[in-house]
Amino acid sequence: MKLPVSTEWLLHCATSLAQLEPGATASAAQLAEYYDLPAPYLAKQLQSLVKAGVLSATTGPRGGFRLAREPAEITLLQIVEAVDGASAPYECREIRRQGRGALPAEECRQACILAAKMAEAHRAWRGSLAGVSLAEVLADLPPWAPARTRSLLTGTKDAPDTHPRGQGGDVLR
Repeated sequence: MKLPVSTEWLLHCATSLAQLEPGATASAAQLAEYYDLPAPYLAKQLQSLVKAGVLSATTGPRGGFRLAREPAEITLLQIVEAVDGASAPYECREIRRQGRGALPAEECRQACILAAKMAEAHRAWRGSLAGVSLAEVLADLPPWAPARTRSLLTGTKDAPDTHPRGQGGDVLR
């Protein structure tokens, strides 16, 4: 399964926003600079998280994006579906009934075994993502990471510009 690149962007952006102090926001421009992404396109993608109820957005000089709910109430599946939708990536077109190897209709009364297995895999994938909240992702971050994210993302001076090993960059792996 291949997801759009914007899925990665929004997973990281939501996780970064979850590290902000309660009530704090970050603009699309701040998030775009933080991750070196195209701001206009990121802003459009962030709106999909607003529509899905994952983020809330405010306008004005102190406006920006923040989580719409607590991190424990937001799953990775909700973020992925906001970007990519909920439809299954595999669609059986019943090619077993075509060509030289076509099966007779009476042999195709049950669902194609391949379609069934692909649907099973999709349900397992969705179940796995639905079982992981942003709070769980935050719990797996190094202890210094949220302060660093706040400092670099919003300019809050509560953390150094690098992590303890002296390397910059995003800590989400």
